[in-house]
Amino acid sequence: MQRFTISLDDELARQFDEFIAQKGYVNRSEAVRDLIRSRLGGGQGPQASSSAARAQWCVANLSYVYDHRDRTVTLRVLDLQHQHHDLVVTTLRTQLDHDHCMETAVLRGPVRQVRALADQMIALKGVRHGQAHMVLLDADHKPHRHGHGGSAHTHLSPVN
Repeated sequence: MQRFTISLDDELARQFDEFIAQKGYVNRSEAVRDLIRSRLGGGQGPQASSSAARAQWCVANLSYVYDHRDRTVTLRVLDLQHQHHDLVVTTLRTQLDHDHCMETAVLRGPVRQVRALADQMIALKGVRHGQAHMVLLDADHKPHRHGHGGSAHTHLSPVN
């Protein structure tokens, strides 16, 4: 573990301490670690860490809101999910009010394909408030068996 010191002006430190209290962090270090992971762990742009940039697999939580009365948007959402059935693990639809639904889809697969599907889904006409949270995975490519006699397989672990 490495330690480093940062300096913050008083106002930014006050805001950061409020953030820590609001989110329930035990200390500043945990909050800083999570902020760094969220910035670097997404594997996007020039800020991506080298391990995240090499990640080939991911899981993602994709959430978006749409008006369920517009049957065309409902059909577009379903069609896109069916076209990418290999990436869509499951979906959950929550009725927000008489008109709007929030749908959450769990996606898993190659980073580029999952990111492209998430972008397509969010960009569909009639979909609003879309956001994807990706967790990059690092494959443990050593096939093995567990003691319960299962078949040989590999594990996918989050990238650090």
